Amino acid sequence: MKHKMQIKLRSTLLAAALALPLAGTAQASEGAALKHVDWSFSGPFGTFDRAQLKRGFQVYKEVCAACHSIKYVSYRNLSEAGGPQFSEAEVKAIAAAGTVTDGPNADGEMFERPAEPKDRIVKPFPNDNAARAANNGALPPDLSLMTKARKNGPDYLYSLLTGYGDAPEGVVLADGMNYNHTFPGQQIAMPAPLSDDQVTYEDGTAASLDQMAQDVTAFLMWTAEPKLEDRHKLGFKVIIFLSILAGLLFATYKRIWKDQH
Repeated sequence: MKHKMQIKLRSTLLAAALALPLAGTAQASEGAALKHVDWSFSGPFGTFDRAQLKRGFQVYKEVCAACHSIKYVSYRNLSEAGGPQFSEAEVKAIAAAGTVTDGPNADGEMFERPAEPKDRIVKPFPNDNAARAANNGALPPDLSLMTKARKNGPDYLYSLLTGYGDAPEGVVLADGMNYNHTFPGQQIAMPAPLSDDQVTYEDGTAASLDQMAQDVTAFLMWTAEPKLEDRHKLGFKVIIFLSILAGLLFATYKRIWKDQH
């Protein structure tokens, strides 16, 4: 029995010793430090910039939507309070550009029709296998919750989009991989998606790479937390209520115990 315990102890110590260099390697492969942006939605009183959300949607629609879906977002969400707040006519026009499969009809057959505001935003591929086939085996992730999938999600996504460049001397990229100093391991299958003047903003804003990266990140923060502003407002109301309640409780305490020594 004692011999078995000694063997188990040696195994545990050996595993711990081996884990130290592996942990260091994992930490080193996490990527460069994130760039920080002073986002309008940060902090307890943060709100979304409507113009930025509209620009971000434009970047998503014209660039990202070719590969990435936002499957939890419906077209009608684009007109709701807290979001980009497109007009009803604009949402109908945006939806009509997509095609969805509906049915069955009276003959029991499925059919295609233009998308409507009630529909989810149309995905670029009908299924995962089709997505992999079009992207050399890589599956483009859904972006609906992307900013919540990582710690400091908005800064991470912005840093990733602006983190492409030439591989440093001595770094050998695997076939089909691209260098990105933010991505863990610094090698990513997705080519740089953004470049200067890639879109023409309808509001006249200069479409630099940095601007587009910030705008689409803000939009994806909204898709991940569409009720963020409501949550901030509720938190503010709760703080006011608790402050008043604390004052009333203190006044009651003083009144009840004022004659006690």
